[in-house]
Amino acid sequence: MISELNADSLERIVPEEIRTEGATASETIELHLERYAFARRHLVPGTLLDMACGVGYGTAALASGNPHVSTAVGVDVSQAAVDYARRRYENGHISFESADALTYAPGVRFDNIVSLETVEHVEDPVMLFARFSELLAPGGRLIASVPVTPSVDANPHHKSNFTVATFQRLAAPHALKLLGRLDQTQPFNPVALARKTEPRAHGMRRGMTRFYIEHPSHFFLRLWSTLADGFVNKYVTLAWGRESGDR
Repeated sequence: MISELNADSLERIVPEEIRTEGATASETIELHLERYAFARRHLVPGTLLDMACGVGYGTAALASGNPHVSTAVGVDVSQAAVDYARRRYENGHISFESADALTYAPGVRFDNIVSLETVEHVEDPVMLFARFSELLAPGGRLIASVPVTPSVDANPHHKSNFTVATFQRLAAPHALKLLGRLDQTQPFNPVALARKTEPRAHGMRRGMTRFYIEHPSHFFLRLWSTLADGFVNKYVTLAWGRESGDR
């Protein structure tokens, strides 16, 4: 089942299988764990939904040993990831389900929703935030993260590029108050990525030259980002709160 998850891809982090060499390997898991630690600090007592939980290590990081989390549900579209999560992390406190983020309908609302590195993957981020709003209980917390440097050109699984401002605007229609922010920067070696010597570069888009020819705006966006920030990927994680009386 690990082979189905492909621990060397850009999309499925499997901590027990990840290689240690390369700037996109062990540093990547450290970035993810830092996001989950940030999210855990912003949780309120009650139930937890970890949307796009992958293999479940983050759900466990949020809920294990946390007396404020009554029950936690990790949801992912990949059945292979959910099967792995159930074998390794499921217990009476934590469970896992396979479902699509845009159509997940458990019939209950959650006191906390965490969804890290998810929004850039969906065709309609506005609809996803509307779904989060429907699933979030009054007084609840929503914690989500996205890349805020261009990623659509390099990652064929990403559908949208974000800035901090465009990401923040997704929450504006849903009476959510910004409570906290985590900024992260990850340098990368463009030569190593181009030569595919970084272990986790194998999931990058093939034929990027052709992609840039067909989508020149992405080339100029990448050029502007490189001139402004250098060879780095930047990420932001935001924590929002809903007032107790809001629905």
